Amino acid sequence: QVQLVESGGGLVQPGGSLRLSCAASGRIFSIDNMAWYRRAPGEPLELVAAYGNAGTTSYADSVKGRFTISRDNTKNTTSLQMNDLKPEDSAVYYCNARVKSTIWVNVWGQGTQVTVSS
Repeated sequence: QVQLVESGGGLVQPGGSLRLSCAASGRIFSIDNMAWYRRAPGEPLELVAAYGNAGTTSYADSVKGRFTISRDNTKNTTSLQMNDLKPEDSAVYYCNARVKSTIWVNVWGQGTQVTVSS
């Protein structure tokens, strides 16, 4: 059984910053891609940022230059540093990882709410 646990969401004013963290636990042999998604009310799930096993990163156009994804392979964690937050960044943010346990599995965290409002 593999689990992802997120932390770090909350309420922040426009222009502020938040850092989301995600830790994987359980029977883990290796982790391929780790990523952050978000879903705003009435909107589809959106890929925000991804960090591949080879060290490559990618970002949604809407967050480029403001968000930074990082990863610590020794701790099986990923973080999303979010700067210059805007009201349109408000959403539930989900951590996702493709994990080699006894088999390869695609795992999701429970989600953490980010609200950007004055």
